[in-house]
Amino acid sequence: MNARLERWRDTLEAEGFRLSRSKTEYLHCRFSADEGDIASKVAIEGVIIPRVERFRYLGSIMHEDGEIDEDINHRIKVGRQKWKNASGILCDRRIPLKLKGRAYRMVVSPALLYGAECWSIKKSQVQRMKVAEMRMIRWMCGHARLLLD
Repeated sequence: MNARLERWRDTLEAEGFRLSRSKTEYLHCRFSADEGDIASKVAIEGVIIPRVERFRYLGSIMHEDGEIDEDINHRIKVGRQKWKNASGILCDRRIPLKLKGRAYRMVVSPALLYGAECWSIKKSQVQRMKVAEMRMIRWMCGHARLLLD
C-alpha cells in the first residue's frame, strides 16, 4: 500500500500538484466483523498518515464499518434547514397547495435525499426519513401535530 501511495504522490508532483501531508488522512473500510486491523502504518515519505473512523466526501459521511446512520441524521438536519428557510412560502395559507408542493419538491426534497441513491438502507432508516418528511409536509398543509405537555 505504501509503495502505491508513493507512486501516486510522485505522479501528482510530476504534474505540478502538491500533496498536503498535514491534511491527508485515510479511512479503512471494514465491511465484515472478522476483518482484522491493518498491520502496518500508512505513510508518505516517512510521515505517518492519520487514520479516521468517518470521512466526509461530496456531502456524504462515510463510516469505516459501512453504517449510514450519521449520514441519514445529517440529511434530515439539512432537509429541515432548507424547509425552515423556505417556510415563509411553504407555510403561507394564501399560497395554493400545488405551488407549495412544487416548492417542496424543488428545495427540500433534493436536500433531504442527496446521496440516497448510494445508500444500502435499512427499514428503520427509511422510517426515520419518512417521519421527517411527513412532519414537514403536515406543517406545510397546516396540520401540525399538537404536543401535549
